[in-house]
Amino acid sequence: VQLQASGGGKVKAGDSLRLSCTASGPTDATGWFRQRPGKEREFVSAIAWSTGNMWHADSVKGRFTISVDNTERTVYLQMNNLRPDDTAAYICVARPQSTWSAVIWDYKYWGQGTQVTVSS
Repeated sequence: VQLQASGGGKVKAGDSLRLSCTASGPTDATGWFRQRPGKEREFVSAIAWSTGNMWHADSVKGRFTISVDNTERTVYLQMNNLRPDDTAAYICVARPQSTWSAVIWDYKYWGQGTQVTVSS
C-alpha cells in the first residue's frame, strides 16, 4: 500500500488548510504525525476505516478534524485556526489494524511528508 499525501502550504495564523492522504490499497487506522523543527515526531490525528473511531492529540482538539471519503480511499485532515506552533512536516501513516497508536513505528505504511508553515 502506498500513501499519497498533499495539501500543505504556507498560511497565516488563524487560517485553515486541508491535508489529504490517499491510499493505493486497503488499510485501516490512518492518520497523521508531525515533526516540528527541532522536535520529535508526534501523533496528531487518526481514524479507523472499519469503525469510524477517531483520535486527536490534545494540542489539536477543537481545531483539527479528520474524515474519510470511501469512494476516493482518502483521509482528510481539516486544520482550522492554525497557529505558528503547528508549523511542521506532516506525515501520513496507516496500518491494517483498526486501533490507533501514538508510536509512529507501529504504522506499517508511511507517505511522504507535506510541509505546513504558519506565520504569525
